[in-house]
Amino acid sequence: MKNNIPPATVQRLPLYLQCLEQVDINSVGISSKKIAEIAKVNDAQVRRDLSYLGTLGTRGVGYDILTLRKQLELELGLVDGLSAIIIGIGNLGSALAEYGGFKEKGFKIVGLFDSDSNKLNKQIGNLAVKPLSEIKDTCEKYNVAIGIIATPEKVAEEIADKLIDCGIKSILNFAPVMLKNKPGIQIRSVDLSQELQILSYYLDRQPLKVAK
Repeated sequence: MKNNIPPATVQRLPLYLQCLEQVDINSVGISSKKIAEIAKVNDAQVRRDLSYLGTLGTRGVGYDILTLRKQLELELGLVDGLSAIIIGIGNLGSALAEYGGFKEKGFKIVGLFDSDSNKLNKQIGNLAVKPLSEIKDTCEKYNVAIGIIATPEKVAEEIADKLIDCGIKSILNFAPVMLKNKPGIQIRSVDLSQELQILSYYLDRQPLKVAK
C-alpha cells in the first residue's frame, strides 16, 4: 500500500470495495456520485480518496468497475491473499473461525489456538484447535500476516507480544482491552461493548415520533 495515502482514506477503501460488490453485475462503469450514495459519504470525498490510487476516473464517465476493483484490491494487499490465525477459541473465536466471509475478502484462516486443554484438537470448520506452543511453527509454515486475538483481556497483551515475536506485524484485537502501541506494528481493536455504548448514545437522541 502506498505510504502517502492518509489513514482516514485507508479506512474508507474497504468500504468502496464493498460498494462495488453491490452494483449490478452487468454494469461497466460507476460514477463517484453513485459510490458516494452507496457508501453514504460525500462524492467529493470519494473522488479525493480514489485520486490516491492514480488516474482511474474519467470526467463525465466515471470509473471502470473492474479496473477500480482490481486497484482497490491491490492497494489493500488482497491480490495474493493473506493468511491469518485466531487465538482464543471461545464463543467469539469460534464464530470468527466459522465465518466464511474472510475467504471471500482475500483472507485465509490457517490456524486456531487456545490454552484450554479441553478445546485442543476440537474441529472448527476445517481446522483443529492447537496449543499456543505451535503458533510459531504455523506462522513460519504459512507466512502468517495477521493475528486475531479473541482471548480474555487479562492475557491479550501477552498474546500480542507472542504474535509479534513470531513475526506478525498486524493484529486485530477483539479482547476488551487497549493493547500497547508497538513500533512497526499495526493494531486495530474492536471493542463490542464500546460499539454498543455508541449505539446507545444515538438511540437516546432519536427524534420523537409525532402521533398522527
